[in-house]
Amino acid sequence: MSDSPRVITVDRPKKHYTLIRNANGDFLGIDSEPGIFKEADDRVIWEASDKGFIHVLSGTELMATDATDANTLLEYQGHLLGADAKTCDDGALFGIGHGPADLPSSSLQTLRERGWVCLPSVLSPDIVEALEKVSCTGAYDHEKYDSQKLPLLEDVAVARSATEPVSLWIIRQYMQTDEVRLAHPPGFSILPKDDGKCDVQGWHSDFPYLWGIGGKHKFAENRIPEHSVDGLVLGVQRNVCVSDFTRNNGATIFKLGSHDRGEAPPREWGNGAAYFEQGYRAKHGLPYGGSDADLIEAPSGSIIVYDARIWHRAGVNYTEKKRAAVLQAVIPMYIMPFFDTSKAYKEFISGPLLDELDEHERAELDSVMVNRMGPVAVTTDPELTRGAIAPGEY
Repeated sequence: MSDSPRVITVDRPKKHYTLIRNANGDFLGIDSEPGIFKEADDRVIWEASDKGFIHVLSGTELMATDATDANTLLEYQGHLLGADAKTCDDGALFGIGHGPADLPSSSLQTLRERGWVCLPSVLSPDIVEALEKVSCTGAYDHEKYDSQKLPLLEDVAVARSATEPVSLWIIRQYMQTDEVRLAHPPGFSILPKDDGKCDVQGWHSDFPYLWGIGGKHKFAENRIPEHSVDGLVLGVQRNVCVSDFTRNNGATIFKLGSHDRGEAPPREWGNGAAYFEQGYRAKHGLPYGGSDADLIEAPSGSIIVYDARIWHRAGVNYTEKKRAAVLQAVIPMYIMPFFDTSKAYKEFISGPLLDELDEHERAELDSVMVNRMGPVAVTTDPELTRGAIAPGEY
């Protein structure tokens, strides 16, 4: 048996589709006629042409005129389009932005069939660079990351990664509900060069299942029990690759297809419960990483979406450069979150970064960061909370 996992390499796309947004940040698309949409599904996917943009589903072409930077007036059948996508005399400027490499419906089908999908380089290069700066990776690798700072408050790019529209649409469809939430504030996972001694992550499933972590650990108590698989998905993980993810720098290792098993990874693989034990690595070495496992390589700016039941663990970074990802556990609204996100959200909306988001992004951030039961926001009570542990300590 090989002592290395099977490597699946997702290449950097040679081209991307285009998303066209009005001033509010909503999407221009076509459903028989041009219209404005809240969701980034196939109806809002465009391809650049010599004269403007071609709607991928219908083949309808819009003429771009008086373009300035990333904004342009658009003409449909000889008439300018207003912000509501209706024809008018003066028209409105639309923002031309970075889109996915594949149709959203195709990515959704892949997720449903395999339990995971990669949206390669779906984040624009400027967002990726900003995330590198916050995480002190890439061109900023020489700087020291301050883990005490809340990433959401450091740069608007963190909020934009949390509101990336294509992955949100896919996740909502996969979990069969529009009401999805982040289970914790977006946080960085940063792997420095491995020294051969440091603690490593054991095999586990993600929140809310946490299979493989074991009942002895406080975060695994009273979680989702192992169960036969049905059509109900209680959690999806969304990993943003800030760095290129490679076999040498600690790309995540998976047991793809394991979400169908309805059970925890075996302890003999070196599961999370085992690797919580102090000195376990020194005695037993690294967790399993042979040919029954899968390593996904993906370019920076990619978002890997996978069913939270899939067994996985962080890889090992053998390079001199730090590797970073933004981790975002996503749950349906009827699942209790991992951590209360309201405090982080309230700090964000009271700060200067809020003004950098458009109305659509603000609404989406509110939707995924505030846990509501009907119209009521549900938060924690500090006086009743006992033994609180900061995010990242599990």
